[in-house]
Amino acid sequence: MFLVYFILWVIFNGQITLEICIFGVLIAALLFAFTCKFMDYSVKKELQLFRKLGKLLQYAFTLVWEVIKANLGTVHLILTQKEEIEPVLVRFHSDLKSPIAQTLLANAITLTPGTITVSLENGEYTVHCLDESLAEGMDQSVFVKLAGEIEQK
Repeated sequence: MFLVYFILWVIFNGQITLEICIFGVLIAALLFAFTCKFMDYSVKKELQLFRKLGKLLQYAFTLVWEVIKANLGTVHLILTQKEEIEPVLVRFHSDLKSPIAQTLLANAITLTPGTITVSLENGEYTVHCLDESLAEGMDQSVFVKLAGEIEQK
């Protein structure tokens, strides 16, 4: 967070000088101290985040790719009126333990076109799918695997 605060300071100033960098370091340190004291954040959590950074980036790129594929599939489903669209509610359980990993999975499902996470309670997901074909294999998707890997690190 310290680095993010400093970079934002430099971006908002629009130029890099020694004075701006010195003030940026001081302001970033004050903001970081405030964040640690009042927002349940710590240097330990920041180090854990850096260790997970590779998996988080992999998750983000996978999410973008899956959203693109789902967009194309949803457009195809809508434009080809060969068969009726049959919406369905799917329930499945995930072994993810941490709230962050569970939320990552729920958000990935919701961001993917054609699916919306309706509820999440104790690892039990209820998902509305635009069609039955979108519901297949949801409990074993790449998002479940990646969220589990992020949770374990």
